Amino acid sequence: MKSSWQKTDKGLLLIMIILSIVGLVFIYSSSSVSTILRYKVSTSFFFVRQLIFLFVGWMFGILFILRIPTKKYRYFAFLGVMLVLALLILVFSMGVIAGGAQSWLDLGFFNLQPTEFAKSALILYMAVYYDKMTKKKYFWTYYLFPIVLAVIIFILVAMQPDFGGAMIIAGIVFLIFLKIPFPKESKLDVLKYLGFGLIIAFVVLLYSGTEILNSTQLQRLKFENPCQRYMEDTGYQVCNGFIAYHNGGLFGVGLGNSSQKYLYLPEAHTDFIFPIIVEEVGLLFGVGILILYFLLFYRILVIGKRADSVRNSIICYGTFVYLLLHLFINLMGSLALIPLTGVPLPFLSYGGSFNLNVILMLFIVERISIENKSNQEKRLLEKFS
Repeated sequence: MKSSWQKTDKGLLLIMIILSIVGLVFIYSSSSVSTILRYKVSTSFFFVRQLIFLFVGWMFGILFILRIPTKKYRYFAFLGVMLVLALLILVFSMGVIAGGAQSWLDLGFFNLQPTEFAKSALILYMAVYYDKMTKKKYFWTYYLFPIVLAVIIFILVAMQPDFGGAMIIAGIVFLIFLKIPFPKESKLDVLKYLGFGLIIAFVVLLYSGTEILNSTQLQRLKFENPCQRYMEDTGYQVCNGFIAYHNGGLFGVGLGNSSQKYLYLPEAHTDFIFPIIVEEVGLLFGVGILILYFLLFYRILVIGKRADSVRNSIICYGTFVYLLLHLFINLMGSLALIPLTGVPLPFLSYGGSFNLNVILMLFIVERISIENKSNQEKRLLEKFS
């Protein structure tokens, strides 16, 4: 384990540690008012829970994920997708409704959101499946199987309805598919039939009896000029986010001194944590966080570029796309540049399923870094032996 730990990407680990600490600090600060006034719990309630999620994720990553070679993923990647499908179906009969969507399973100590694990399950399954497919020629229909599974998952998530989660899944799968190095003719055929499949999926959703977009989500499509719609839900939230950005200026009003967390921003510790960060510690600090994110993305792409297999390259690229989409959609939504969809920020936003999933994927990237360096050492030994 010691030699494996030495081969991890220290830059990536350092960024993960910094973002974890920053997230804990601002989850405590942003939720310290709502815990008492809205949730009637201790001021440290969300802080403690987030700390537990991070601890479990980090321990699982260090003790298990770093030890498991990625070539063994072929034994359980498909089972992971099947388990996610089962949980997504179970949500419709046993799921907890929150924010207008039936997306969570109450486990007593923890509300599990299968949608988040669907993202990582699809990344790993596509990596394993297409790693095998690129080693020999197949008829183009063989390339469709993971896409069919992804379309089914897309439909199930959209029916909750969680259109934001469904679109992120669609974005991850589509961008990974474009990255896979198999014959251009086969890729064009699959894209053509995928288009037909999406049309069929849309028709299924229309006639499923489920509101693809409920009234709350339809309101979110009106995202421009939020302060002119202050009495509407989305206008109210985004406009108060604007106020938080304005209050913060370059250097902020001071840690813990946000005025917008006094229930003006209902989701201050989740979807709207970035405006609270800027309000309290300033725009310069916010830019510093964005720089950390881009360094995180850079390290993931570097590790993926050095990978010796299509499988590991796809895992890294899929993780990059997954985190980038969350960052982009969250920030653009809070700035009223796209509709508000309730997408959290990696490490910074409170959330058990999401942050556990993020840590899981990043430790898999670290495992790929270990394998890259081990393979490099083997090649050097063979060269000089």
